Amino acid sequence: MGMSSKVFLVSAEDMPEALAAAAFMRMLRQESPSRMPDFAGQRVRQASITVELGEGTPLRVVHRAFSMLDIGADGVLDVARLSTQQVARMADFMAPESQTQATKAPVVDAANRFIARGGYWQPDDLLLRRIDAAALGHLPCRRVRVLR
Repeated sequence: MGMSSKVFLVSAEDMPEALAAAAFMRMLRQESPSRMPDFAGQRVRQASITVELGEGTPLRVVHRAFSMLDIGADGVLDVARLSTQQVARMADFMAPESQTQATKAPVVDAANRFIARGGYWQPDDLLLRRIDAAALGHLPCRRVRVLR
């Protein structure tokens, strides 16, 4: 048994498009000026899926995470914005509940929640089934074109 990570960008037509995990990691690390011209200038829905493998065959989806990606007019991923959103998600998650109850302040600092919410999305049931099917190899999907 093993695990495999799959990355998909969801097109405006609600179709998952496979993005090579290695290419996505290069974009995140900003190792090379990788561009996605087909998504230039767009906010794109991204799905990160982890599947369990049995003898190299995808068996089941074990984890899903959904993010919004901002792609610049040049087709380059806005890593700074994604990082800000991810840090805000963790800060909001890690904030102690007792801290907000103890202050009883009439003003609540919800900045992290607003930043985090801008970087997250939730698919409807049909799209979720489509993404899972693509991750398990049951739905053929287009590959995202990445240029260097």
